[in-house]
Amino acid sequence: MAEANGKPEAQSPPVEVNKTKYSLDGVEDGDAVDDVYSRANPARPGFTKSDQKDMWRMGKLQELKRNYRPLSALSFAIVLTAVWEFLLIANTQGLIDGGLAGVFWSYIWTFIGFGFVEMSLAEMASMAPISGGQYHWVSEFAPPKYQQFLSYVVGWMSTLSWQAGNASGSFLTGTIIQALLVVNYPSYEPQGWQGTLFVFAMVLVLYIVNIWGAQVWPRIQNGLLILHVIGFLVVIITLWVMAPHQSAKAVFTEFTNAGGWPTMGLSLMVGQITAIYSMLGSDATAHMAEEVRDAGRYVPISLFWSYVGNGIMAIILLVTYLFSIDDIEKALSDPTEYPFIYVFKSAVSTAGVNGLTIIVLILVIAANISFNASTARQTFAFARDKGLPFANWIGHVDPGREIPANAIIVTCLITMLLSLINIGSTVAFNAIISLQVVALMSTYTVSISCVLYRRIAHPELIPTARWSLGKWGIPVNCIGLAYVFFTFFWAFWPNETPVNAENFNWAVLLFMSVFFMSLVMYLISGKKMYKGPVTDIRAARLD
Repeated sequence: MAEANGKPEAQSPPVEVNKTKYSLDGVEDGDAVDDVYSRANPARPGFTKSDQKDMWRMGKLQELKRNYRPLSALSFAIVLTAVWEFLLIANTQGLIDGGLAGVFWSYIWTFIGFGFVEMSLAEMASMAPISGGQYHWVSEFAPPKYQQFLSYVVGWMSTLSWQAGNASGSFLTGTIIQALLVVNYPSYEPQGWQGTLFVFAMVLVLYIVNIWGAQVWPRIQNGLLILHVIGFLVVIITLWVMAPHQSAKAVFTEFTNAGGWPTMGLSLMVGQITAIYSMLGSDATAHMAEEVRDAGRYVPISLFWSYVGNGIMAIILLVTYLFSIDDIEKALSDPTEYPFIYVFKSAVSTAGVNGLTIIVLILVIAANISFNASTARQTFAFARDKGLPFANWIGHVDPGREIPANAIIVTCLITMLLSLINIGSTVAFNAIISLQVVALMSTYTVSISCVLYRRIAHPELIPTARWSLGKWGIPVNCIGLAYVFFTFFWAFWPNETPVNAENFNWAVLLFMSVFFMSLVMYLISGKKMYKGPVTDIRAARLD
């Protein structure tokens, strides 16, 4: 029960939400609704009335500082997702399974299909702009009987996917630095332990910026967006002017099945993981919602338009890049193990390769910093709702900096621990990276299914969304759900045949292991400790 001036306030009659009884704490007869919101969450710099209403409805206190204005929130989303950068540096599997045409067409259908997922996520982020994201939406929209269980499992899967993704970004920067050493010193032979040390250096950068630079980082997002665009122009102009070019027929119609699959179609399905990976992290701004000004409006706008803008830029980059690969086999067998560096070498001198690669590397590091921040917020939110071990410590907010400092520390430590696996086995580490895809797809599947259920079964209980799909909600959710099922299935496949211990996709084993671990944790402690965010929700938003 809320209190004002040290005196307990009367409660209004219970209101039924999500088929569970909730009371409007702090509401007395004659109270203005805005006064109730203000008492629950006093106004602070950057904290709009809509933010007060949203946080009050969801039963959360405003502990984080809302540093992100509308434009910086959009810039944050664009720079973090970095679609053209990740598509450029991580396309090996697509070139093996699908070839030039395969990479292009699989990206096109991924861009379209994932767009329906993105719209569904953006609307949910408008209904409930909260750092928890998927597990919160599941808790709020799932059938009452399954809210606690589904939300708990999705929380674990979401934490897993973001932590794995955070490790993957740092791993890429470390190995790209090793690739540059190979370019400049051909006798250099990259070692796994050296790559791990580069990852450690990357983690140190993430930690410093996200702890001591947390107040500055939002202010330079617009500058990073400009660099994102300038870097894009520098790369495509250089390749169009100076690189050798393939024919249009080769780029758009010639497919490759170097993975040894029985049919070209099957090879193409396996190779689409390149396009899928480049799109991951598009929901990152949703996990920063408690630090975005007027989040219910601008978080979904950032999610959607960053996806559209980045996606179009990536199409232009991809066409340019594919035209510039004069020999797929040579690109795949390049000593650096990065086809894009082979393409750079075919276009410019060693100095030029260094310059172009450093531009890409700086942008990826910027994306890693933001990804680390978003990962920490998701982890913090799940701990705040008692979903993780040591929840009170991980869910603590540093009152001076107004950031979840402990969650940032945990995120950095997990990245370092995962990178140690690379010393013994690159295959095992890559399996953890691919786990990011399947774990994230599982959270999308459940959250979209739940909002679709609520939309069909109890549309009157859907919270107000300032960015709403309206009458298109059901078809958009259905198409998005179908696409997520499609990608989830293909994400488990290995890169080539015949399959052995070296090329097997161990993501299926890791995914099932974590899934069963979450079930055990739920039975041991989660069922008693974790009630789910829905128990804090007071009522549908009052306007």
